[in-house]
Amino acid sequence: MTTIPPVGDVSTATAPAAPPAPKQTLDAEVFLQLLVAQMKNQDPSSPLDTNEMMAQTTQLAMMEQLTALTSTSSEHFALTMRQTAAALVGQQASYVDADGKTQTGRVTQVSFEKGVPLVTIGGTAVPLDVVSGISATS
Repeated sequence: MTTIPPVGDVSTATAPAAPPAPKQTLDAEVFLQLLVAQMKNQDPSSPLDTNEMMAQTTQLAMMEQLTALTSTSSEHFALTMRQTAAALVGQQASYVDADGKTQTGRVTQVSFEKGVPLVTIGGTAVPLDVVSGISATS
């Protein structure tokens, strides 16, 4: 005997597509949308103060410049990490392994495949930020 689902059962119906997730950051696009909405909905008898609009526009420009500066700083930091890792090739380096023991060996290779460069010390690839010491080769 087969059972017929009740009329109100929606388990077999396809759900409508979920709305896109709202933005989590205030970027230039959102700022301009807010500014346009503010201008569209302003009271004609009391228009938007031009000084206030200039202040908001200046804030937008400052926000864009800070975003660009942050991006440039991140790129500079990544480049510095790569240069530092490359300079370690041929040097004696040490690191603390997962067991808490200090391991020492010669840096033979550097990999830039991930965000943090991986240096190969004594045959083991470790992230650059785990290296705890460098000594001159003899």
